Amino acid sequence: MLDGCDLRGKRVLVTGVSAGLGVETARTLAAHGAQVVGAARDLDKARGAAKAVREQARNGGGLELVALDLASLASVRACADRLVAAGKPFDAVIANAGVMATPKGKTADGFETQFGTNHLGHFVLVNRIASLLHAGARLVNLSSAGHRYSDVDLDDPNFERTAYTEFGAYGRSKTANVLFAVEFDRRHRTRGVRATAVHPGGIRTELSRHMTPEALDKQIKAINENAPARRARLPVQDRSAGCRHHRVERLRRAGGPGRRPLLRGLSCGRDRRRRRDPRRRAPYALDPDRAKALWSKSEEMVGERFS
Repeated sequence: MLDGCDLRGKRVLVTGVSAGLGVETARTLAAHGAQVVGAARDLDKARGAAKAVREQARNGGGLELVALDLASLASVRACADRLVAAGKPFDAVIANAGVMATPKGKTADGFETQFGTNHLGHFVLVNRIASLLHAGARLVNLSSAGHRYSDVDLDDPNFERTAYTEFGAYGRSKTANVLFAVEFDRRHRTRGVRATAVHPGGIRTELSRHMTPEALDKQIKAINENAPARRARLPVQDRSAGCRHHRVERLRRAGGPGRRPLLRGLSCGRDRRRRRDPRRRAPYALDPDRAKALWSKSEEMVGERFS
């Protein structure tokens, strides 16, 4: 898929580069000449993963690491301030990091863990560095088919009155990833900056570390049994195979060969022929009014307003 892609001169921020799809994304970008800024909570772990990325870098590609704990707005703001102070523009931001199906808990700022980490952390980071996204740049949010588990709950985002379920909370956060892309795209497209969200497929990575193998297999089985007969079953891939879909989406947004017009909203699945199938997306995740409401609620929660 990447034969002939030359990313020399491109600069890309990827969150979550200590494991999983983040490492694979950074490796592929650097191997094709891009300068990658990799953000990670555990820098020691990220340094270990970075070794392979740097060994395979070609054509001037490279990897720089920055500290980022999405579950702490103090860490998010410090990371953003460092990037803005450096003043180097980005061609793409890939909001990859996240958690899944965690026990009920709170971030350092008191937000429900999955919503606070997967959505609010990226919401603050991306908005604070938005000035570094020049015309032609792209924001790619890693969402999931799991957004179909639940819409966001703007009245009770922290499950203070609602019964908590691991995948209900995950679904809320993944829906928020899509809605954030919808509203960010609306706000920034007039200056040539576009945003989208992608579903990479079912991948066996550390994302499922809070689940036993039996629970994960049970969840995948339930998804496939409840899927419409005409929809492809959810595969479980290794991280390299799973990364291919959002690599291609990201390359198009970074201006690589084969670039196509931006797909509005959520791009689901591996098969390019099925990517636009509306049955794979929950309508509430693409509702522009819902996206605006989430933006306002998110600003209220983090105590910042973004133009």
